[in-house]
Amino acid sequence: MTKDSNGNTLEDGDNVIVIKDLKVKGSSTGLKRGTKLKNIRLTNNPAEIESGSGKNCVVVKTQFIKKS
Repeated sequence: MTKDSNGNTLEDGDNVIVIKDLKVKGSSTGLKRGTKLKNIRLTNNPAEIESGSGKNCVVVKTQFIKKS
């Protein structure tokens, strides 16, 4: 079961908000606190989620997000 930083259960298609500025590997920019990630996908690892599609796909640890 995948949970966010507040303990709320996450499901495919949920929207989440980043709660900490994060660096993105391979990019000069990062994810700023307050960024909304829409339509997330769960991974095999319950501590990670995916957001985006194609080249813009990012994997974020669930300890840095909260359900919106």
